[in-house]
Amino acid sequence: MRARTEAMPLTVVLVQQGIWDMPLESMPLASAYMRATALADERLRADTRIEIHNFRGGTTNAMMANDLFTGAVPDVLAFSVMGWNQQSFGSLAATFKQLNPNGLVVFGGPHVSGQGERLFRLFPELDVVVNGEGEFTFRDLLTACLDGHGAHDLHTVDGLSFRGVAGEVVTTADRERISDLDSIPSPFLTGALELTDEEGKFRYDVALMETNRGCPYKCSFCYWGGAIGQKVRAFSLDRLKQELEVFARHKVHTVVACDANFGMLPADLEFVKMLIETREKFGFPRALETSWAKNKSKTFFSIVKMMKDAGMHSSFTLALQSLSDDVLETMNRRNMKVNEWEDLAAWLDHEGLDCYAELIWGAPGETVESFMEGYDRLSRRVSRIAVYPMLLLPNTDYMEKKEQYGIASVRGDHDDFEYVLAHSTMTFAENQRMQRFLFWARVVAENAVLRHVWNPLRALAGLTQSQVLRNLDAWIDQADDPGADVLRAFAAGAAGGTEAFGGAITYLFTDPYATRLLERWWRESVRPLLPETATPLLDEVFRFDLLTRPAYRPEQSGEDLPVVHVGGEDFYVRRDVALGFDVPEVIAALRRDEEVSLEPSPRTVDIHYRTDCDSAVTSTNHEIVMHFMGIVAADAETPAGLS
Repeated sequence: MRARTEAMPLTVVLVQQGIWDMPLESMPLASAYMRATALADERLRADTRIEIHNFRGGTTNAMMANDLFTGAVPDVLAFSVMGWNQQSFGSLAATFKQLNPNGLVVFGGPHVSGQGERLFRLFPELDVVVNGEGEFTFRDLLTACLDGHGAHDLHTVDGLSFRGVAGEVVTTADRERISDLDSIPSPFLTGALELTDEEGKFRYDVALMETNRGCPYKCSFCYWGGAIGQKVRAFSLDRLKQELEVFARHKVHTVVACDANFGMLPADLEFVKMLIETREKFGFPRALETSWAKNKSKTFFSIVKMMKDAGMHSSFTLALQSLSDDVLETMNRRNMKVNEWEDLAAWLDHEGLDCYAELIWGAPGETVESFMEGYDRLSRRVSRIAVYPMLLLPNTDYMEKKEQYGIASVRGDHDDFEYVLAHSTMTFAENQRMQRFLFWARVVAENAVLRHVWNPLRALAGLTQSQVLRNLDAWIDQADDPGADVLRAFAAGAAGGTEAFGGAITYLFTDPYATRLLERWWRESVRPLLPETATPLLDEVFRFDLLTRPAYRPEQSGEDLPVVHVGGEDFYVRRDVALGFDVPEVIAALRRDEEVSLEPSPRTVDIHYRTDCDSAVTSTNHEIVMHFMGIVAADAETPAGLS
């Protein structure tokens, strides 16, 4: 650390990087908490200068270095580390030390907590690892710096790992978890986080906020910020109400509650009431996304009913991870009521509420047969299934029991995840074949490139969702078509991470040629499988699926869609769309398990699309893209339609 004078404040840069490369930034909530907590201290406010540098997922190391080190090089460079950015941040730490050999490099975040021994071996330039919740630990670390403590002399600060004078790893006493979360200053209410861009618009894709911390479960694959098996602690409702009003004044469409089990606590119902009251007062926010409670209690059902009645949108989650009892046993989820899901899924379906499910492919105990059986069983009720590959994360039960389960894995090229390649119930060859299926399942079904046609295909043609996805894979694999060439290239890289998925999703949502490619696949490969009597109706449902995808820059494809201002937002309108069948009613009837007529029932509709969908269709965030899907005019005139 350089010698300081009264005229030279300690300069601190907090660095965060999202996973997705998209036009809007991901909100740097973790860094914002650090800055707000430090600046609440009178001495730190006077004697430090703290900045946040927030980067999109596609930003290269060179670009970040130029941003961080142009001008004065900071004294402290502190990174909020996740698995996807650890290697990049290690490279930036090395550059920083070349420019400021006496500077302090700090790693914090759930991915590095408790990992000091390994991290110091990997990154010689790293000085400090923050273990556990970081707000007050980081504040005390900066205070120690002001007091003249160097990188090897931080014994008085609880919650750290650092190198001692002889190079040994020193880990100080654990810091108790923060019992009063309101003691963490709100970055939104204090102004510690810049919320608007140079044009005065909200600068992030969504607003992130926590209503509580902690998770009572101990799933084998999860660490959840080190808060697994912990009592849940909540922020006060008064604070949350004030934060919601800040977002409302900035016309934030979607709030994401970064909680492990939202809908578990009675206070969650009160939060939703406040959210609805805020929208009624200001017009915003209009949607809530979150990780819903694994066990669906009376509180959850009350929240769902309240949100439906108020037209407040959300994607309700069935976080199942597997439908195999053997797998659930190894996951430590066997006794969760979450697996009594079918009645809940049917109820949500009948209510016409958006729902998605989560599965993990490659967990110990899973086989190709058990996974595919579970996928199709689940897709009878939920078409949007987020299928995640099995990753080994630090501090998890699976990581500690690799040998027991016969797990073979490889660490990523550009991240710090271990990708499971094989184990005692899954061969390497089986995993390779399944990666192709997962690619199409995630791109086309999870991200809703197609979303309406799955249920009609199953009900009227007897085709399961997995059959249709495999059909698409086989057709793309042999099609002589430039668009198929594009998708084949992405599919070939499916095992490499989110880049291939994001590229394929962007192509299918934004390139007009992709629509023609899907139409050709349908004509050549799907229609021959359909019963003759049901083909006209299924053709029209498929066309409606394509028509209701987000309207991405329609002027570039030659469409002149007028823009209307409804409920404080702009919508493109595609007017007088003639349908040979009343497709919206057919879709709704099938969701209610009702029979539908195969006789034509013409209907003309106007379809509304929220403008500015660029960020949604160029990421892999399937929850956000749903808010940009086309809605028929009758729905658009209701609060739900505008959400």
